[in-house]
Amino acid sequence: MRKCSLKGRRMRSRIPVILLACGSFNPTTNMHMRLFELARDHLHQTVLPVEVAYIPRFPGRYEVIEGIMSPVSDNYGKKGLVSARHRVAMAKLALETSDWIRVDPWESQQDTWTETVKVLRHHYNEALRAFQSKKELMRNKHPTENSAEDSLSCQQPVLPELKLLCGADFLQTFKTPNLWKEEDIKEIVEKFGLVCISRAGSDPSQLIQESDLLSKFQHNIFLVREWIQNEISATQIRCALCRGLSVKYLIPDAVIAYIAQHSLYTATRAACCSLSGCTAQQ
Repeated sequence: MRKCSLKGRRMRSRIPVILLACGSFNPTTNMHMRLFELARDHLHQTVLPVEVAYIPRFPGRYEVIEGIMSPVSDNYGKKGLVSARHRVAMAKLALETSDWIRVDPWESQQDTWTETVKVLRHHYNEALRAFQSKKELMRNKHPTENSAEDSLSCQQPVLPELKLLCGADFLQTFKTPNLWKEEDIKEIVEKFGLVCISRAGSDPSQLIQESDLLSKFQHNIFLVREWIQNEISATQIRCALCRGLSVKYLIPDAVIAYIAQHSLYTATRAACCSLSGCTAQQ
């Protein structure tokens, strides 16, 4: 009976992770995509047990296998939100150059606004179904092998962990009265976990320490420092577009072409000036 090789044991020691980002993506910006890259780098560099800490390619304990963008439905009710059909299409165009991030339309297709925890549950169940299908495929492929203990043990699929990817301001919303149910926050940080990208000047660790619930599960909250400052905001992008300003190099060219083709974000100047947080030059 052939045992699992040392290399195989090292490979199995890494925990597969799926990163899920929920938001408007109105439109998808370069910063949205950078969040995924920053999070993946951080998780790939987390510390492994000492005996496998020297794996050169993935020195961390996690291996990010997929990133998912999940645009909200039209019923979210946010001012200036263009149709989900357009937002999903723009996200697909933006992610054409990525070999590991994809847009998922499920949330955007719901008849009502869907709570974040329900979106997490949906994608966890999808990952669980895929995991069970892979196990069944392996079992049927090698029906006579003692795969649980012998040579196939290294090839057995592992159920990925699903983590919510967010910005530092997301943690702040947990403190907003009546916005979150306490049990939903608990489920998010306990069952799934957060990967939070913080910008220079922000201190999400303080928010965690100020919350009994977050501090209890802080081992499942990963804080990632964004050392290269990037202040691209979808609000500012929309503001610039409706004022006829260039947004080249801020969002992908394919998205710019799509916006022009469908005449999106072409509000009047008065409407542009009323956009929350809009400071683009007039």
